[in-house]
Amino acid sequence: MDKLSLLMTEESNPKSTKLDEMSVSEILTLMNEEDQSIAYAVKQVLPQIESAVEKVASSFKNGGRLLYIGAGTSGRIGVMDAVECPPTFSTSPNQVQAILAGGEGAMYVAVEGAEDDETLGASDLKKLTINEYDVIMGIAASGRTPYVKGALQYANSCGATTVSLSSNKNAIISKYADIPIEVLTGAEVLTGSTRLRAATAHKMILNMITTTAMIKTGKVYKNLMVDLHASNYKLRERAKKMVGTITGISYELAEELLEETDYNVKLTVVMILAEITKDVAEQLLEEADGFVGKAVKLASLK
Repeated sequence: MDKLSLLMTEESNPKSTKLDEMSVSEILTLMNEEDQSIAYAVKQVLPQIESAVEKVASSFKNGGRLLYIGAGTSGRIGVMDAVECPPTFSTSPNQVQAILAGGEGAMYVAVEGAEDDETLGASDLKKLTINEYDVIMGIAASGRTPYVKGALQYANSCGATTVSLSSNKNAIISKYADIPIEVLTGAEVLTGSTRLRAATAHKMILNMITTTAMIKTGKVYKNLMVDLHASNYKLRERAKKMVGTITGISYELAEELLEETDYNVKLTVVMILAEITKDVAEQLLEEADGFVGKAVKLASLK
């Protein structure tokens, strides 16, 4: 028996051994019941997630990047989280990136064998010229993917902070990470299909890491995404609503002032709350490291 078959993520779930004989309702009920354990599994690794967030937030403050690297489903989850950061937080596409074994095309069509190449993981990272300010997060449900292992080894040699995310105990990639996260979601309803519970847990964790790190770097005011990139009708409407909610001004005035700031919600809000000009608001936001509340307080002290 090979070592892969001994992994928790490869075990057979005793509740689903007659999956092919179940009715649609029974299958859905079972999947739903099993999924309810995912949040609990994530709860068990909150301390490790917190450590990762602290490193990522520090990285962002120092001009560093968060780079996800993975293969198959794990890599695609990294892509999903990374591409949502620019519209949600107005970040550069370079700040949070995802590297997928087999290249961008592997997002849609599996590239067989790419995940088994340890040297490929390292060479893909080399192209990005990483340094000590970057955080490299290797994602592999099995915890043993050679591509991810090679990437983490290379990242360590560059002085970057390394984080691993897997769904097995004592994962191989954990040995190569400064912060190992092993979220134990157990045997899948469909044996070995880690696109189910393991992947759901991983997506939850990536969402937690980027969202919290963005909050800690001034991208959020109260519970509002005031640094969103208002690139379409829906987001422009959301921007107007946010400005109105925070400041109490009318929809029409919010629209007028947002036009003046090119739909920069943070800038507009500081202008209104502190009753200052656009130029002064820009200066105060810079002094406040992008935090709206802090900028408004600074204005009251001037």
